Amino acid sequence: MNKLDEQRQKEIQQAEELLFAGPQALGFAKGLFQGHFVSDWVMPYPRIPADEQTVLDHTLRELRQFLYEHLDAAEIDRRADIPRSVIDGLGRIGVLGMTAPKEYGGHGFSQMANCRVLEEIGRRCASTSVFVNAHHSIGIRALLLFGTREQRQKWLPKLVTGEQLGAFALTEKEAGSDAANVQMQARPSEDGSHFILNGEKRYITNAAIAHELTVMARTPVPGSDKTAITAFLVTPDMPGFEILEARMPKMGIRGTATGRFALRDVKVPKENILGPIGKGLKVALTVLDFGRTTFGACCTGAAKTCLEMAIQHANTRKQFNKTLGEFELVKKKIARIAADAYAMEAMTTMTGSFIDRGLEDYMLETAMLKVFTTERLWECINDVFQIYGGSAYFSDLPLERMMRDARINQIGEGANEVLTSFIALVGMRGPGMEFKEIYDTMMKPSREAMSKAWAAGKSRLGAAIRVPDVPAQSEQLRGQARELGRLIWRFNFAVNRALIMYREPILDMQLVQERIANAAMDLFASTCVLSRIDGEIQLTRRNGGTPSPDHSAANLFLYQSFRRIRGFLAGLSDNDDKAVIAAAKSCLTSG
Repeated sequence: MNKLDEQRQKEIQQAEELLFAGPQALGFAKGLFQGHFVSDWVMPYPRIPADEQTVLDHTLRELRQFLYEHLDAAEIDRRADIPRSVIDGLGRIGVLGMTAPKEYGGHGFSQMANCRVLEEIGRRCASTSVFVNAHHSIGIRALLLFGTREQRQKWLPKLVTGEQLGAFALTEKEAGSDAANVQMQARPSEDGSHFILNGEKRYITNAAIAHELTVMARTPVPGSDKTAITAFLVTPDMPGFEILEARMPKMGIRGTATGRFALRDVKVPKENILGPIGKGLKVALTVLDFGRTTFGACCTGAAKTCLEMAIQHANTRKQFNKTLGEFELVKKKIARIAADAYAMEAMTTMTGSFIDRGLEDYMLETAMLKVFTTERLWECINDVFQIYGGSAYFSDLPLERMMRDARINQIGEGANEVLTSFIALVGMRGPGMEFKEIYDTMMKPSREAMSKAWAAGKSRLGAAIRVPDVPAQSEQLRGQARELGRLIWRFNFAVNRALIMYREPILDMQLVQERIANAAMDLFASTCVLSRIDGEIQLTRRNGGTPSPDHSAANLFLYQSFRRIRGFLAGLSDNDDKAVIAAAKSCLTSG
């Protein structure tokens, strides 16, 4: 085995240990790859309980009033700072501890309710929404999920009110999307009372203003020469903590304090280890799952602002004796923004409900949500920018700021390209393992192997001949539900074909992975939209039929999504991949 093969096997083993330890429930996204429609995950459409909705409505009214009176997004961008008065106000309303239990001073909100709060902030100021996300959704979330009772009692009361602020420190020079490549070292003291941390972190939101940082560092694995990542609770008053750059100048989200810091022989008590020692990467990925749902909520809020601005300008701006809204190419843009905003909200709500219901494995769905909503928001901003024309380019309108702010979304919390490959490869593992059972049995038959191969073959055959049922309750949605089922069947067939055709080399074929992942994301998005329409129709009927919601934008999304899915699947066999690789190779080798 050559060095490259050894590295590949090591990466596969690490992924297996991290992602597939313990029982594997068939979640919705994994079900798509196996030709199943796991209906109880997505139908009926989730709704916030009435008692919580009442509290949420009050909180949203209070938040809207506060944001209207005190949040100046343009001033935050110009000054590259969120005023402490804004942070204090968000703390008083409870925004900074929305999901924390009431015993620690939080609101005890569900993730669906928390997403509605982040959507509201995302409508107005990306810097503020990113700040809140960094503090709550990933900063103190690790403490909520993995902290001991003593740790939570010590840290949470001041964090949930905003008296103290939190941060999440993963990224380094060699570790970002490649989270497993953290190099910061944590060496245990001789008496075992503390760990000594050395290394640097960069691009950390809230780094210079945080009072508590969740820091990822490598600790020795007892009895071996290996190391594993462990999460530590670090405070800036610990000797050796050094801010290298408090506010790194950047293109967008300028109000966030994105910094760089170093730990020089920092002694961290063993009581500050967060979660099991050596399981820091699991802590990080679990926290990022949570953060990606609120990421989707922030993008949804910004998309709704895009829609409002597009409608307002199209109805008032005249060219050639017509309002812009009378031109079909402008109508096309507005319709697309409306359709995407509806889908983004549906996906965010659905994914948040997976967390609230305590479902086991939603890592694929949160990755899909993050990629889909960030890509769609970028298109929404581009469309409304074009509707406004030259005026959008000037800073008296918020669009140039919104464009600068939105660009980081496709990079932060996992670059979209990395997550796209992740979606495809993790999704294909299930059917791939079944094909492996069959192949291994053919190569080396045995009684036990034959039993496993029979089960695997039966599963693959069943998915190949059966179109899954999508149980929409509303009669008017039956046709779209049947088409979604057919597309899931076609998707499963395409995945099977790719696995049989390429086998292990598919691990490196990112152009193939991209089409498979894109089809899967649109299948998930379409499912969320269909479920939401169905839920709204049923709710209208229960309420006596009025008011009847207009689903023209939602229906448009389904039409366009179904067409995209068919295009992605067709592209698996009809593409320019060889020409793309050849052209890139020529550029890379010739300079």
